[in-house]
Amino acid sequence: MSTHIALLRAVNVGGRKVSMAELREAIAALDGFENVRTLLQTGNLVFEASGPDAGLEQRIEDAVEATFGLRSEAMVRSASEWDEAIAANPFAKEAREIPAYTVLSALKAEPVEGGLEALRAVIPGNERVEIVGRNAYFVYPDGQGVSKLMPAMIERRLGVRGTARNWNTVLKLQAMAAA
Repeated sequence: MSTHIALLRAVNVGGRKVSMAELREAIAALDGFENVRTLLQTGNLVFEASGPDAGLEQRIEDAVEATFGLRSEAMVRSASEWDEAIAANPFAKEAREIPAYTVLSALKAEPVEGGLEALRAVIPGNERVEIVGRNAYFVYPDGQGVSKLMPAMIERRLGVRGTARNWNTVLKLQAMAAA
């Protein structure tokens, strides 16, 4: 067994209610999942299990649908993949100086060919983006709340779905996984 981090997409927004206590119970009830923990109210899980990311993602997605009646995509990374994603951040300076405005978006797969260029071409403000493997990194110097760079725009250009967490949350998940 190894430690994994899962990020659920679009929970506790727009009426898509998911109780973290019930989420922990639902995932802990899955065969082979142990030491299930949550962070914040946005669908962040840390757990121990065996198997490839895609298989774990499917099992989590099915459990969420069965428990809450909604389909929420899960993006799973092993703890070592999470550490690598943190080390690969092309915006390390910004992550130190403005962690609430620096974001990691875990993607379901690598973006389509030309996706990064297509996204950069439509960025409406000062936001910056880089891609490393299955992760997109963003800096929102004016804040995400005022940005016109919306998830649908990002996913349409990259050709893949994802879910984002600010750098403070990224580091908290790393610490939970290491504990």
